[in-house]
Amino acid sequence: MRISILINPPVRLNFEFMEPYAKFLIQIPIGDNFSVITNILLAGILVFIQAIIFNRIVNNHTLLAKPSFLPALLYITGASLFDPFLILSPVLISNFMLILIMDKLLKIGKSPNAIMIMFDIGLFIAVGTLIYFPFVMMLLLIWLSLLLYRSFNWREWVSGLVGFLTIIFFLAVFYYWNDNLGMFYKIWLPLKNKFPSMFRIRYNDYLVLVPVGITMVLASIQLRENFFRSFISTRKAFQMLFFMFLIAILSVYTKSNFKLYHFLLCVPPGAVLLAYYFSNATKRWFYESLFVILVLTIQFFLFV
Repeated sequence: MRISILINPPVRLNFEFMEPYAKFLIQIPIGDNFSVITNILLAGILVFIQAIIFNRIVNNHTLLAKPSFLPALLYITGASLFDPFLILSPVLISNFMLILIMDKLLKIGKSPNAIMIMFDIGLFIAVGTLIYFPFVMMLLLIWLSLLLYRSFNWREWVSGLVGFLTIIFFLAVFYYWNDNLGMFYKIWLPLKNKFPSMFRIRYNDYLVLVPVGITMVLASIQLRENFFRSFISTRKAFQMLFFMFLIAILSVYTKSNFKLYHFLLCVPPGAVLLAYYFSNATKRWFYESLFVILVLTIQFFLFV
C-alpha cells in the first residue's frame, strides 16, 4: 500500500511527535532526524503493529461473527487512504491510545466496577492530548459510553475526568514553575473555535472515498438488519464505535490549521464497520470485487 510514496518520496518530511505545549515538559529527540524513507517505513511498521493489536481486540470482544484477520486487513487498508496517512504523524501515534481506549470501553459492560477502567481511559486521553490536541474531545466518549453501558454512578463519571486531570496537573505545575500560567490557559482556547465551513481536500481525495462510502453504507444496512438478532453487548459496542467515529470527525474544529492526517482517528472505528460487512457478506463475487476496486482505487489516486 506504500509503493506509490516509496517510488515518489517527498523531498523532505517534518515529524512533530508532540504538541508544542508538551515539548517543554517532555523532550524526545526524534522527528527531523529521520530520513524520508525511514519516516515512511517506520510509519508502515507502526500501522502494522496497530493492526495486530486492533485485530486481537476485535476478535477478543467477538464483534464479528467469527475470528479472522479481516479487522487487521481493513485497518491497514483504511490507514493507506491518503498520502498524509502514509507518513509519521502525531495522529498515527495517538491511534495507539485510541485502540487501547476502545479495548477498555468494550470491557466496561462486563465489569462489576468501572471506576479504575474509566480512570485508565482518562490517562490515555491525557497522553493522547499531549501528542495531538484534538484527542481531548475523546473525553465526551467516556460519558457517552457510560450512558450506553452502565447505570448512573457518579464515581465512574468522575473517575475518567480525574485520570485526565492527573496528567494535565503535572503540565500545569510545570507551567506554574516557569511562571507561565498564561500560556497554559492558551492551550485550551482552541476548544472555543468555530467548526470549519469547508475542508481543503483535493478532488481526487473525495473520489477515493466513494468505494469506502459504498462499503460503509452496505455495512450499515447489514448491521441494521442484524441489529436485534445480535447480542446486546455487540449492539452497544457498535453504538460506542459510532460515537467514536463521530467525535473523531467533529474534533477537527479544534485545529484551525488541521491536516488531512487528522482523519486517521476515524480508522479504528471505521475498520470495524468495514470488517463487519466483509465478514457477513454472502455474495462472494460481489464483496471480493468490491474490495479489489477499493484497493485499486486507493493505489490509483495515491499515484496521480
